[in-house]
Amino acid sequence: MTMSCPDRPGIVRALAEGVVSVGGNIVENAQFSDPVTGTFCMRTHFEADAEDVEVVRAAVLAQVAGFGPALTLRPVEVRRRALIMVSRFDHCLVDLLYRWQIGELPLEIPVVVSNHEDCRELVERAGVEFVHLPVTAASKPTAEARLLELVEAHRVDFVVLARYMQVLSDELCRELSGRVINIHHSFLPGFKG
Repeated sequence: MTMSCPDRPGIVRALAEGVVSVGGNIVENAQFSDPVTGTFCMRTHFEADAEDVEVVRAAVLAQVAGFGPALTLRPVEVRRRALIMVSRFDHCLVDLLYRWQIGELPLEIPVVVSNHEDCRELVERAGVEFVHLPVTAASKPTAEARLLELVEAHRVDFVVLARYMQVLSDELCRELSGRVINIHHSFLPGFKG
């Protein structure tokens, strides 16, 4: 389960009470309070006696509704689908594929998209579809339209930029708003690049 809301005391207690009310036990919990925005974010993995997800959602919401949360709840068996994008260098992709193969990343990876052919063998060896989508200034709109087709066709929940070294257009960013994760550090303020 993921939850975010304005930060204030009592959120963790309320959520725990909701979980306990359905016979649940919290197995893992991670939380963060952003002092700049005043937003509280939490990801909780719990086991519950109730099998109906909607029953669990209603019980948890009954406890946390006063905090005005955005709450997402899904069974752990339901894995999110990620499209990974990479350019020439494969170190970020290798790490993701390895963690996925050993079960550390609980997702489905139906497709990897690259603007170069360099990672094709690595991706196909992992049993994942590889799509080469070259990008030039002239072909960028067509390439991004094709990317959106792949997102739709593969029922992708989110896109991971694993050292994908192309700037996404404003239009593509709007279309995928809230669904793109960039894991390459060069875009963080403390790093040049």
